[in-house]
Amino acid sequence: MSTSMSYTGHARALLTLGVPLIGGHLAQFAIQVTDTIMLGWYDVEALAAVVLAGSLFFTLFLMGSGFAFAVMPMVAAASENDFGDAQIRRVTRMGLWISLIYSGLALLLMVYSEPLLLMIGQAPDLASDAAVYLSIASWGIVPALGVMVLKSYLNALERTQVVLWVTILSAVINGLVNYLLIFGSFGFPELGIRGAAIASVAVHVTTVVGLAIYAVRSFPQHTIFVRFWRPDWVAFGQVFRLGWPISLTNLSEVGLFAASAVMVGWLGVIPLAAHGIALQLASATFLVHLGLSNATTIRAGKALGRGDAAHLKRGGEVAVVMSILFAAITIVIFLIWPEPLLGLFLDPADPRKPEILAIGVGLVVMAALFQLADGAQIMAHGLLRGVQDTRVPMVLSALAYWPIGMGSSYLLGFVWGFGAIGVWAGLVIGLMVAGILLMYRFWALTLPAVTASESAR
Repeated sequence: MSTSMSYTGHARALLTLGVPLIGGHLAQFAIQVTDTIMLGWYDVEALAAVVLAGSLFFTLFLMGSGFAFAVMPMVAAASENDFGDAQIRRVTRMGLWISLIYSGLALLLMVYSEPLLLMIGQAPDLASDAAVYLSIASWGIVPALGVMVLKSYLNALERTQVVLWVTILSAVINGLVNYLLIFGSFGFPELGIRGAAIASVAVHVTTVVGLAIYAVRSFPQHTIFVRFWRPDWVAFGQVFRLGWPISLTNLSEVGLFAASAVMVGWLGVIPLAAHGIALQLASATFLVHLGLSNATTIRAGKALGRGDAAHLKRGGEVAVVMSILFAAITIVIFLIWPEPLLGLFLDPADPRKPEILAIGVGLVVMAALFQLADGAQIMAHGLLRGVQDTRVPMVLSALAYWPIGMGSSYLLGFVWGFGAIGVWAGLVIGLMVAGILLMYRFWALTLPAVTASESAR
């Protein structure tokens, strides 16, 4: 049955749900930015090492997050069912199970990361420092993936405000612990990159405990942690089947950016530092699109649960237009103020600041160019995940990101000699192709199929 709602109503509902999600993503991102800024002030070599280490950590983290993202549309659809509490409990609990299993495997890889970093061509000193960071920070992946599952669960139930405030609190704690341990302030030991790693682990633990307490108190009927050790293989399979394509899609995308960091690392510490800062700026704007995409997934999942294709179509149109408008604003900001934005991450007295800015300005211009493409592909993913269509989008994304995107980055950056800017131009091409293919998938194929299914009922 169709639920009538105007375009304005859809926009209002999407913003009500999406703004806290955007805020939560930005607060989470502030944890990374704090590390980057403080380490940039502390030492450029330390900054470059954490850029490299962070690329590996977040590649593995976002791959594991696919199972958490699978929980979101499943909980959203179940919440529209009068008897959905049992299904909500089952998929959330098994989402936590899968995340714990995955995090144990990822932890092993990060603890012994130095040989891997050397194998992919990183300088020995840079690889050694990155491995030191990961030897501590890697332990944070266990609570971090638990956080992602609980966020998906709470967001799908439209408890986005609490997720926002818990994440903001965590970001504040991270900044404080960073300040104390990186620089050795107020009598604490000066630990440099080790201090940044300790702060990150502390934040993930604090966040997962806070969200778990809230979930148990707010939704006692779901009994998520009661007899947590008991397996539910049917729900395990449901989450796994929906989640593994999302995981591989995340791996394709984040791996594209991680590989770009490796390529720029071949050019030296200065280009890598510039790349890391420009990527932080681009990531911040991407998180706005991601928040809108998450809100779209939730609303699409609810529409699917009700069998409301008209609501799904109109809501999707509104979400895409809002993403385009934000991309246009971002493009203007990046093109007008690249140097002041880059300068936020650097010590004004650092003698290498002019070299970093010279490279970074070009990279920020390239980041402006992929705003529309990046927004399009993540919004399409949000719509497709909402209707639980993940396998074909995984294949389309992998083709766009790797043979096309990464191949273009290598050709432009090294074969044709454009350096870091060439690497980023390849990213633009890959994201653009992904956006086109995924939008076509939803609007021309998946949405008509959902509509036909509704009509056949």
